[in-house]
Amino acid sequence: MNQSMNKINKFRDERDWRQFHNPKDLSISISLEAAELLENFQWRTSEEVLAGDMENVKEELADILIYSFMLASDLGLDIDEIIAEKLLKNNLKYPISTSKGSNKKYTDF
Repeated sequence: MNQSMNKINKFRDERDWRQFHNPKDLSISISLEAAELLENFQWRTSEEVLAGDMENVKEELADILIYSFMLASDLGLDIDEIIAEKLLKNNLKYPISTSKGSNKKYTDF
């Protein structure tokens, strides 16, 4: 992930765009790009979208990840570390013994 983070930061810094990026606006951008990703699936089944042109899905997902990486970088967060921490918490909330094959929320076990 460091390689991707370095490429993103290089692209942004070459254009002097970091000055425009703050946690609030990056968070808003993540949400907006997520909505654009959802738009691909509106009124269609997952199968229809996946069988069709995936280019826009890939681009919107990349936008979400890029903004997420920039936010993590600006906040001084290590992506591998925060993902590992979250997976540990999820493992406690969703133990295999009660969650395997189930789509229930942990509060419903």
